Amino acid sequence: MEAKNYRIRKNDKVQILTGKDKGKVGKVLRIYKKKDRVLIEKINMVKRHTKGNPYAGQAGGIIEKEAPLHISNVMLVCDACTKPTRVGYKTTEDGKKVRYCKKCNEIIK
Repeated sequence: MEAKNYRIRKNDKVQILTGKDKGKVGKVLRIYKKKDRVLIEKINMVKRHTKGNPYAGQAGGIIEKEAPLHISNVMLVCDACTKPTRVGYKTTEDGKKVRYCKKCNEIIK
């Protein structure tokens, strides 16, 4: 099985393209490569009914947490132009491969 390479990475700012949170912007917390999904801070919140565990010190109740979204439903937001954009790759003079914004040609950190 090939390793998947995504144009979106951890700590990137992304905008949601579809679903109940369409248009919202959040930070990527985690990427699930096997399932093609991303976990975004404060986006796609769901309620989980959990049972308490007195040995682990966990209280039971209803917990709100983030659920993963499919990676195709998010788009990277450029820091320079603050717009959702496609990502391109180019090499710099010192030979490093970097990502850049297709709208404003600015290098994405």
